[in-house]
Amino acid sequence: MALFAAPDIARTDRPDGSILLESRDLLAPYARSLGDLLRAGSRAHPDRLLITRVSGRGPNGGRYTWGEAKDAAHALAQALLDHGLSADRPLLVLSGNSIEHALLTYAAYTVGVPVVPISTAYSLASADHARVRAIAELVRPGLVFADDEKCYDAALSVVENAGARAVVCGEPVTGTGRRAFADLLATTPTSAVGAAAATVRPDSVAKILFTSGSTGVPKGVLNTHQMLCANQQQMRQVWPFLVQTPPVLVDWLPWSHTFGGNHNFNMILANGGTLHIDDGKPVSALFDKTLAALATHSPTAYFNVPMGYQMLAPRLESDPEFAERFFSGVSILFYAAASLPTELYHRLRAIAKDVTGREIPLTSSWGTTETGPAVTSAHYDPSPSGCIGVPIPGDVLKLVPTGSKLEIRVKGPNITQGYVGAASATAAAFDDEGFYLTGDAVRFVDPDDMNLGLLFDGRIAEDFKLLSGTWVSVGNLRTALVSAAGGLITDAVIAGHDKDYVSALAWPSAHALKLTEDQELRGRLCRVLADLNRGQGSAARIERLILLLEPPVLDAGEITDKGYVNQRVVLERRHELVARLYTEDSGADILRPGGNDK
Repeated sequence: MALFAAPDIARTDRPDGSILLESRDLLAPYARSLGDLLRAGSRAHPDRLLITRVSGRGPNGGRYTWGEAKDAAHALAQALLDHGLSADRPLLVLSGNSIEHALLTYAAYTVGVPVVPISTAYSLASADHARVRAIAELVRPGLVFADDEKCYDAALSVVENAGARAVVCGEPVTGTGRRAFADLLATTPTSAVGAAAATVRPDSVAKILFTSGSTGVPKGVLNTHQMLCANQQQMRQVWPFLVQTPPVLVDWLPWSHTFGGNHNFNMILANGGTLHIDDGKPVSALFDKTLAALATHSPTAYFNVPMGYQMLAPRLESDPEFAERFFSGVSILFYAAASLPTELYHRLRAIAKDVTGREIPLTSSWGTTETGPAVTSAHYDPSPSGCIGVPIPGDVLKLVPTGSKLEIRVKGPNITQGYVGAASATAAAFDDEGFYLTGDAVRFVDPDDMNLGLLFDGRIAEDFKLLSGTWVSVGNLRTALVSAAGGLITDAVIAGHDKDYVSALAWPSAHALKLTEDQELRGRLCRVLADLNRGQGSAARIERLILLLEPPVLDAGEITDKGYVNQRVVLERRHELVARLYTEDSGADILRPGGNDK
């Protein structure tokens, strides 16, 4: 069987200037619910490994087969019902990826209880827990889970005050009234579990995911069983290798975000695979855990954000044994729907070819929390860096001229019903034809060949004007800077709204930080700016740059649900540095084209 299905895309040009794109491949039938997928898999291959935690933490030694996971899910499902949980009284999860979190999610899927995993930052990086409180008041959970009672005590108290019962790992503190996860796991399931499972419909809410936000309360996106099951079938049709060989993932991506929690977590359920939970992250303090996980388990498909690949590449180049282990089962490398720097794209492909002697596709797709998430896929090779591919079966794209760009809108079975408790936001999210308004822009790889797909062209709202009135295309300029840097920086954000000139904040790569002297790095970047600016107008010139040593913080919203850097949040969160870019400060850390003496 081929790795990818060949794209066959139809284009319709409309009188209003909009363009419709859709696959001629019809969407095949899909499962009624995610609980059905778990039960079917447990019958078909009960002894196959379903989920492990590479660290070994969790019940049952941190590993569950499909049959064991189904039995545990049914026990926990009975406990959820015993605590009065229902479609109107969801399960709130405060903590990160774990065996307990997975089993509770399977249980909630089974009996139609929405699961609400929220960013750990809302609990651990907040003084007043305002977001946790607001979310609890909005969704009215019947139960709240945290894997570490001590760390999450304050946030647990907030949710308990909203009327939820708390469940924690280990023995709860005496007198708190909290339950131990082990007690729930020991529950004996009754016929009530089967009866509740039979009532789960495709339009039942499986999950509520809160989108990243910099201020206020993020919106709660309703994710139905239809959305998530349809999306997995859509991916199966463009990626037939998922059907041929059950996927094995080694994954750190958080389940409070749609990339890790829907795209990857549900991929295992839909295709009879195995998920190894990686406790690492692409940050210096935790990346060794990712390397250890990948040294232990080889994935069949590997998913990461650009920064993760930037950190992985040097290890693959310097450690042949590790590289051979990593690539031994890999069919594809997948990066989130943001442009991978051109230098890194070619570097990764070269590493893969050197190690395996074959071409391993480096591919991407595009979607949002509101779309399940996948809407497009570059299911062909090669696809250029930044290519998000073509619409997957069942989805219709509407490309609408907006200024000088094309906004991408979408309609299909994997699109949300809206936002919990927010009728006005729901109404504003769709146009008069029912297409979801994404706010993202795209352009064609080749306007004469729809099968070559689309390139991500940034967020329309991110573009800004200089004081001169000149528009700055943030997405294009950011990609140009990262690519021109030749591996010295991993990512950047662009500043300059209502200013005289464009500036940037950028993250140096691990390779760059290992240069013999700090001054060498700064000198090279000053030359990069000079080369980038040569012959360009004001909108494509970067006049000042500051390097950031703190990586983008996923849980603070600096990395979006789609896996790329959130321009707006970074600029707001690091506003003091942005202000320095527009002062007369001549500090050595502010880099200028050609050198700081310019």
